[in-house]
Amino acid sequence: MDAKKIWSKAQDQIQKKKYDAALKTLEELKKLAPDCKEAYYLEAWIWHDLSRFLKEYQTLKKCLSVLDYSQYKDKDFNANILSQVISLGNQLAFYAEVEKFESLLIKMNQNKMLTPRALSIVISNKIFSEKSTVADFHVLYDEYKKYLKDIKPYPKKFFSHEKIRVGFLSSEFKIHPIINWAWSLLTKLDKKFFATYFYSNVKTPDKVTDYLRKTSDGWREIHDLTDEAAAKLIRDDEIDILFDLNGHTTSNRLRVAAYRPASVQVSGIGYMNSTGLDCFDYFLSDVFCAGNEKFFVEKVIKLPHSHICYEPPKKIEPADFPPYLKNNFVTFGSFSQFGKVTDSILIAWKKILDAVPDSKLILKHTIFNAEDKKNFVGERLKRLGFDLARIDMRPYTNTWLREYDDVDIALDTFPYTGGVTTCEALYMGVPVVSLYGERHGSRFGLSILSNVGLEELAVASYDEYINRAVMLASDWELLTLLRKNLRTMMEKSPLMDSANYLHEIQEAFIKILDAERKNFPSAKR
Repeated sequence: MDAKKIWSKAQDQIQKKKYDAALKTLEELKKLAPDCKEAYYLEAWIWHDLSRFLKEYQTLKKCLSVLDYSQYKDKDFNANILSQVISLGNQLAFYAEVEKFESLLIKMNQNKMLTPRALSIVISNKIFSEKSTVADFHVLYDEYKKYLKDIKPYPKKFFSHEKIRVGFLSSEFKIHPIINWAWSLLTKLDKKFFATYFYSNVKTPDKVTDYLRKTSDGWREIHDLTDEAAAKLIRDDEIDILFDLNGHTTSNRLRVAAYRPASVQVSGIGYMNSTGLDCFDYFLSDVFCAGNEKFFVEKVIKLPHSHICYEPPKKIEPADFPPYLKNNFVTFGSFSQFGKVTDSILIAWKKILDAVPDSKLILKHTIFNAEDKKNFVGERLKRLGFDLARIDMRPYTNTWLREYDDVDIALDTFPYTGGVTTCEALYMGVPVVSLYGERHGSRFGLSILSNVGLEELAVASYDEYINRAVMLASDWELLTLLRKNLRTMMEKSPLMDSANYLHEIQEAFIKILDAERKNFPSAKR
């Protein structure tokens, strides 16, 4: 049987979910055609469908070894495989390997064998690394700009409207954690002075999409439009301020913004770092979060309090008392995306557990929904010296907020800190200990805790992080007081003060639009 027939046989078996038979057929195909990249890709797909993610990662790595990076016709396939390996490698904390793949990806880029989406994945993954410098980011930004050279931006132009037209560009106008931060901004701008337009890149709309569509002054579906056509829509709508909420995240439409269709363009909220692109004039931050502005290409808007306004996903009352009262030991917890959990932060968590007798640690994330990944994380923890009897690895569930009842103290990740998870912990009465650095994305804990009035729980050094968590664990009276009062502290803080937040952000919008007008006095109005 020739390779094409074996390939067709494997596809048929996969469609019928006869995976054992398909794996045997693919082995036969690889023996006949050892460099058949599609065979490895199909095998990886099987392991993904079976939730065998470590096997998927290993198979994708094998696929990389048989790719021909000189073939332009294969560039999309090659970039897709490499992007998947990098994303999965970060989830599994193979950071050293990921760095090697990133170097390969940049080499592909230099040979024009890459896609902008793949490079965006590398740029966004750099946020996870403790070693990333300003220079590292700028190298990647320069590479990305090569994909924008074919774009001819619209000339700078200002418009005269009765209201300031604010356009929002995103793929996340749906049920998504970002909505918990952006709700007030998206739905509550003062209609006397502002008109809102949405440029939706949502593939599968839901009830949030429907609500936003109804509240908008203009709703534009751009998922199936070219970048040029989407940019023309924005230009034709005469948008004064275009706000991009994606940055370099998945499904971004940065090329749309590269046409510069709006008078002023802003990024932020949905992405925790500079876009690195000159088409954005500003990046939304606050006085606590901004940090070292050398990490930004954009001018930084530093709101006086918080640049986000938290809207809880569910109205659930926190537990009356922290769990140590019934357990007689302290329970730490982290419900953050597990790709943020570096070995150095795990070592800090182990030192905290070692210093607090009988304490335990709850880890909750989708990574633990798959037995394969759960076992992998367990092995990783054992290598670092953890006693797994003190670790509770929980899968994601719809009851995640209720499960904060089982946590006394939440431990933040670093350098990519928690955001929505930090807000959720505080909202459920659980204090959070956070380590902050220089970058915007490493300072969310500092900003959130400062706005709530718990700035002493945000620390600037590794040792302080450990000591602060240990000290808090010894103060059971304080933990009890925080459990009773944190919800009220949150609700009365700038983090949930929608009226004040809107006042500050509307002032900022007016200020930057006026400033840009003055900078371009000859621009047509």
